[in-house]
Amino acid sequence: MNKAELKVYRELLLSLRARLRGDVKQMADAALKKSRSESVGDLSSMPIHMADIGSDNFEQEFTLSLMQNEGDTLQMIESSLERIEEGTYGQCEECGVKIPKTRLNAIPYSVLCVRCAEQQENGY
Repeated sequence: MNKAELKVYRELLLSLRARLRGDVKQMADAALKKSRSESVGDLSSMPIHMADIGSDNFEQEFTLSLMQNEGDTLQMIESSLERIEEGTYGQCEECGVKIPKTRLNAIPYSVLCVRCAEQQENGY
């Protein structure tokens, strides 16, 4: 891959990283609120219905799960940026062949070619 192509992918990865970091921060702020009453501004001392507590817990767990997924993606982006610096970006980590540009355009932090990704997905 030439320097101009690497620069394009580097900028794409940096942009994606910045967006995901903002998303993760917003989700963390929303998920880690101290209590339901503080999150909705309820100053009442009335007991909260059990269904509301269950809904709040589900929402918090769902948000934390999304944060973990986006955190994993951020790690893959960081790894891809390192590979650009090392000169190994765009090579499959499993078999060493060149990853097609169409795949890198769709998933710029991809570390596997299509064949190796399919094998990994199918458990081979």
